[in-house]
Amino acid sequence: MSGARAIEALRADVERLFEATGSGGGDPGPRDEARAVVAELLAALERGVVRAAEPGPEGWRAVPWVKRGILLAFRVGETTRIDAAPAPYFDRDTLPLRDTRGVEENIRIVPGGSAVRAGAYLGPRVVIMPPAYVNVGAYVDEGAMIDSHALVGSCAQVGKRVHLSAGAQLGGVLEPVGLRPVVVEDDAMIGGNTGVFEGTLVGRRAVLAPGVQLTASTAVYDLVRGTVHRATPERPLTIPEGAVVVPGSRRASGPFAEDHGVQLYAPVIVKYRDERTDAATALEAALR
Repeated sequence: MSGARAIEALRADVERLFEATGSGGGDPGPRDEARAVVAELLAALERGVVRAAEPGPEGWRAVPWVKRGILLAFRVGETTRIDAAPAPYFDRDTLPLRDTRGVEENIRIVPGGSAVRAGAYLGPRVVIMPPAYVNVGAYVDEGAMIDSHALVGSCAQVGKRVHLSAGAQLGGVLEPVGLRPVVVEDDAMIGGNTGVFEGTLVGRRAVLAPGVQLTASTAVYDLVRGTVHRATPERPLTIPEGAVVVPGSRRASGPFAEDHGVQLYAPVIVKYRDERTDAATALEAALR
């Protein structure tokens, strides 16, 4: 499949078959056709010619028909046993492990228990350290490092040269189909044991210190610009380009909280990287 016309044809097939199989079964004809279309979609995702989310003039947005196609894979697949070392696993037969050809694709997957699901894009020079997991619909761009015990959730978008440190989690989302997944833009550094969830956008060259947690309800306090970054109904939480974010706290309100010295978690932007400052240097300076 190549070209806009072929992609539009695939989109039309996904939309039609998603509706045809939506009653919880459907006759075998649409289901058999749907399985073939699902395989075509997953192959297109793996090649990067379609994506579950994409940037546009007004920022990143979900691509609903692609997410419907992934949901269709669950709908028309059958749970089966797949024999693998060190133990078998059980999943939809429409969503096997990705057939990664590391030499030809210039991808390193280091031994030790990592898994990449079908329908995930891995760019050239991506490195995956064990054990890590990359879910269906995810997009991991050129030169990114996925470190040990890290998760790239379903449909999450990871930019070029991103470092996803050990234990970091990027949340996944399939439903509702219009909800934007987590996006980490080019050259960002995501520290160890961080969590980025619920459609949060981490801007280009931003740095998240170890332990930072970001969700739709998180308020991020910008000490440099004197503002607070929050999600809105129209726009998920956005960490600005080049921001260096560290874990912090703020006083809880109310007499009881004041009497007991209660503090609430509050991530804090303590500085911004300039073009001459690499991520490690910026983080070290911020923590000092």
